[in-house]
Amino acid sequence: MHTGKSYRLPEFIGWTRRTIYVLIVVSAVPVLLYQLAGWHWLAIPWGVVFLLGTTVALSSGFKNVQTYNRMQEAQQVWSSIASSSRVLGATARDLCANNDAARSLVYRHLAWLAALRFEMRQPRVWENARKANNVEYLRLYRIPEREQTLANELVKYLPPGEAAQVLESRNRALQVLGLQSRATKELLGDGKLTMNGFSDLQKLIRDFQDLQGKSERIKDFPYPRQHAFINTLFVRIMCVLLPFGMIGEFERLNAAVDGWAKGGMVWLVIPLSLLISWMYCALDLVGESTENPFEGGANDVPISRISQEVEIDLRELLGEQGVPAETLATGDIAM
Repeated sequence: MHTGKSYRLPEFIGWTRRTIYVLIVVSAVPVLLYQLAGWHWLAIPWGVVFLLGTTVALSSGFKNVQTYNRMQEAQQVWSSIASSSRVLGATARDLCANNDAARSLVYRHLAWLAALRFEMRQPRVWENARKANNVEYLRLYRIPEREQTLANELVKYLPPGEAAQVLESRNRALQVLGLQSRATKELLGDGKLTMNGFSDLQKLIRDFQDLQGKSERIKDFPYPRQHAFINTLFVRIMCVLLPFGMIGEFERLNAAVDGWAKGGMVWLVIPLSLLISWMYCALDLVGESTENPFEGGANDVPISRISQEVEIDLRELLGEQGVPAETLATGDIAM
């Protein structure tokens, strides 16, 4: 997630530069053939391009609204995880009979956060983080889950036996919640937790299971591939046809000018076609970079930072001293 004021134009142009290279060729070839080779039959009616541009604008607008909604939903899910985590910390501290029991519950919850965020960072075939422009931009920030291992994270919070059990599971985050539920039952049986406290903690565990399911749904069910494909296809068709439609309009301008510009107005098709095509392609790329909010892109929901903030808050609730400050932001990108 970008935490600065805004992306800078040179930064954005650098991110889309490969697209710009292609658009330069697409914009220049029709004009060169028209002006130098005399292929005047290449010009097509502007109305065709206008109708196509309207369709592409509607399609791109729909895609960007839907991908933004996916990102917003992911942000809401992890905001709820953060809020409920703080409730769990206060509940464990106040209702458990001793600090060791409270600490065990809190640290097991931190293990769940670690398991869930590592799960969310696992690559999927439809994600875009491996595209060249995103890989290049990755040099400006770091993804903690790509630099660490879940095994090393779990041993910070769980006994060795529990950590090994979690690592052997298919759904590791769910396994941690299962261990947490069993631990609360044992505390109730040992008299270290009241029935009301047990009920409150069980409700929180159910809430975390529900929030995990919502996060997994966003991760494992992509923005519909048919909508993503058709929008990108429409944008590319429009970018190819745009200079052909603009040639006739600029050819007519030659009759309205005199001097050195007369007869050369068609050359203006290249920069203007390039600019308009880049706008549509950039809009498509922005929607594409938003549709997978956990893939490790610069516009992701910052689940690593949220997890670290929760850890700091919970450890301070337990009264621990010397809790490290946040360290996960790199420049203006927070993961």
